[in-house]
Amino acid sequence: MSDEPDKDDRTEEPTQRKLEQAVEKGDVARSQEIGTFFVLCGFTLALLIAAGSSAREATLQLRSFLMNAHQVPSGGDALFHVTAKGVMTGFAALALPLGFILVAALAGALIQHKPLWTTEPLMPKFNRISPMAGAKRIFGKEAWVNFAKGLAKIMLVGVGVWMVLWGERDRLQSFAQMDVSALLPAVLVLTIKLMAGVLAIFAVIAIGDFGYQRFSWYQRQRMTRQELKDEYKNSEGNPEVKAKLRQLRAQRARSRMMAQVPKATVIITNPTHFAVALQYENGQGAPVCLAKGVDAIALKIREVAGAHDIPIVENPPLARALYATVEIDEEIPVEHYQAVAEVVGYVLRLKRRRA
Repeated sequence: MSDEPDKDDRTEEPTQRKLEQAVEKGDVARSQEIGTFFVLCGFTLALLIAAGSSAREATLQLRSFLMNAHQVPSGGDALFHVTAKGVMTGFAALALPLGFILVAALAGALIQHKPLWTTEPLMPKFNRISPMAGAKRIFGKEAWVNFAKGLAKIMLVGVGVWMVLWGERDRLQSFAQMDVSALLPAVLVLTIKLMAGVLAIFAVIAIGDFGYQRFSWYQRQRMTRQELKDEYKNSEGNPEVKAKLRQLRAQRARSRMMAQVPKATVIITNPTHFAVALQYENGQGAPVCLAKGVDAIALKIREVAGAHDIPIVENPPLARALYATVEIDEEIPVEHYQAVAEVVGYVLRLKRRRA
């Protein structure tokens, strides 16, 4: 029996930590069709850019060899050098096309996920040698999906190739009467047309397969209720995680508070340490504290207020008292009504005077 939970028990969405752990183990969504598509792109690009020059270089070398074949010495060392030169000529002709294909293959892997360095896939897993697990891999859902995908690729590519060749059927008949010098460029043009059709088909296949692989990978990461409880328990019991959560909550609260500053009526400050943003509208019972802070936060409140042309009034005793006694989104205490009313009245009179 396997210790792995049944798929039917995995009813919970995976947490961010679960997804990160899967990536750390090398379990990522990866589509072979994306790699195949990029390799075909590299091959087609090699045909467009390097096929002509590589073929001309190889032709010149071969022509030179055949014209001077009678001068080739028949000794062992000389024959070895001639063979080595021929091999090097072949490598030189194929180096650029192979370089295009290699770069395209690497791009196809990197575009799906950043490089990962892990030994997890190399570790032995005894459940892989289980006959039941092997039967599931052979006759399971994934095997049938791959089988259907292979059939669909063969059919779609076959239809695409047939459509291209059918449109060129008149030209194909003339290939038999062509000279070799004219035949090779014609074959190259036809090959590029075929590759263009195949690439168009593989682009659709690759996009669809990547979406399926992504969906399948996400489904594999789903969790049972017990796994979710265990992860929550482990995460909440970690002091570093708690500190990180507190930091995130403080940052979010600070961001929400700063977003309220532009609505303030007045900012009451101690010039260097405290800042309290108050809002008051006609008919309102008492001014409400929208934001408050000391030092760096107070400086940020003053900067936001200056950017939105909100009056800033320096009153150190009142700023310190309000900071100590009023909370965010609460009305100011009764004992500060008179002092705040004087400040708000001054600001409103200033606004009317400006208007």
